[in-house]
Amino acid sequence: MDGRMTTTPPRVLTIAGSDSGGGAGIQADLKTMLALGVHGMSVIAAVTAQNSLGVQGYWELPPEAVRAQLDSVLGDIGAQAIKTGMLASPVLVETVAEVLAGVSAPVVVDPVGVSKHGDSLLEPAAVTTVKSLLLPTATVVTPNLWEVEQLTGVKVEDEDDLPRAAEAVLALGPRWALIKGGHLPGEPVDLLTDGTSEHRFRAERHDNRHTHGTGCTLASAIASCLALGEDVPEAVLRAKEYVTGAIERGFPLGSGIGPVDHAWRWRSR
Repeated sequence: MDGRMTTTPPRVLTIAGSDSGGGAGIQADLKTMLALGVHGMSVIAAVTAQNSLGVQGYWELPPEAVRAQLDSVLGDIGAQAIKTGMLASPVLVETVAEVLAGVSAPVVVDPVGVSKHGDSLLEPAAVTTVKSLLLPTATVVTPNLWEVEQLTGVKVEDEDDLPRAAEAVLALGPRWALIKGGHLPGEPVDLLTDGTSEHRFRAERHDNRHTHGTGCTLASAIASCLALGEDVPEAVLRAKEYVTGAIERGFPLGSGIGPVDHAWRWRSR
């Protein structure tokens, strides 16, 4: 021992599915947390067989296993922020929402519905449970345009539709809604609002097909920045800067869609 005081970094917990290909899910979350300087912890809700070509299958963990992981981490270590991703079924959504309703840490909900390849990762019956139980626990919810339509029925076709989409999402109970407009034509723009203040985040569109894990990475980056003490708009701004760089440097992997580069800041030094 050299006598120096060791400081514990802020702790962030992800509750999500495992991606065997390492580009999204729990694996992307933990890489993002490390890159942003927080201690990442994980509750695995499902296991996927997944590679660059798609999701070949997924298996949910029993709800008692998910609850035991939650109780273990939160009962001993605690968390300064929590992020949720793939929860798959109504019973898992209910299990997680019950615990999150009793925590004081900020919660970032990524309402994962489908994978980058179009594979369904949420049972249709679970959509109602996400809306009624999970979203009211959220400090920030981060739906893409397909997930906005799945949750609210609002179809976003251009930037002018973003406020209407955000209003519909906020009606489900989260404090802030971040509507991700990356799939709109033209310059990518995301809209963040709590119903009172409004922030738009624009970024250069990078000509790179290797974008697997973008949504997981953004939500985890926001949670990490919240744990580091940023307010919601600043956390989203910092997270967007990190994700934009990761997308720009996404790399090929296997025969399909490769991942964003979570270590881009290290590799670019």
